Amino acid sequence: LSLAFRHMFHPATFRLVALRAGLTLALFGLLGLALWYFVFAPYLPKWFGADGADMAVGMALLTVVFGGWFLFRAVAMAVMGLFTDGVVASVEEEHYPDVAAHARHVDFKTGLRLGLRSALRAVGWNALAAPLYIALLITGFGTILLVLLVNALILGKDFEAMVAARHPDGPAHPLSGRQRFALGLATSALFLIPVLNLFAPVFGAALAVHILHMKPDTIS
Repeated sequence: LSLAFRHMFHPATFRLVALRAGLTLALFGLLGLALWYFVFAPYLPKWFGADGADMAVGMALLTVVFGGWFLFRAVAMAVMGLFTDGVVASVEEEHYPDVAAHARHVDFKTGLRLGLRSALRAVGWNALAAPLYIALLITGFGTILLVLLVNALILGKDFEAMVAARHPDGPAHPLSGRQRFALGLATSALFLIPVLNLFAPVFGAALAVHILHMKPDTIS
């Protein structure tokens, strides 16, 4: 965990972190503009008169905020797929040079496929769990716990796949189910913290590298 946190701010990856985070936020900004221009602005002024223009802006902002809570992990992981090779390679080259020497480059097409697959899995499973999220709101904490559980199961597998893409022969020490879940849980928890959630995908990728490449007797 310590090594993964430190790598989020490593000079070799910080530029990629900032670029990935900026691109993720830009996509949500474009979503808000598109909703305002094509959906709310053309109709609300017709229905509510002068107040409709302000309502259009407010509705677009609310949709982005609430939609962002639901879709942020999916969009962030889709974008992360484009930067997987750079992040994983920088961790391997610094900490596991022997492993990095035998790794292969993950091309744009493969990275995009990994990112989109992760995004679709996130949207699909969270959509299925949405009724339970709503039902558990009355508990005050049940929704957050279920969000952590669902996304831990998704993210652990996704980050393992991103690292494994550089090693077609498979890692030396494949993850156990417990390690995969712990990887997903740590990353899922970081996704819930404002600001730090922008760094969560890079943290998850770095953590996956360390868990996969560390010797079995150094990690539980």
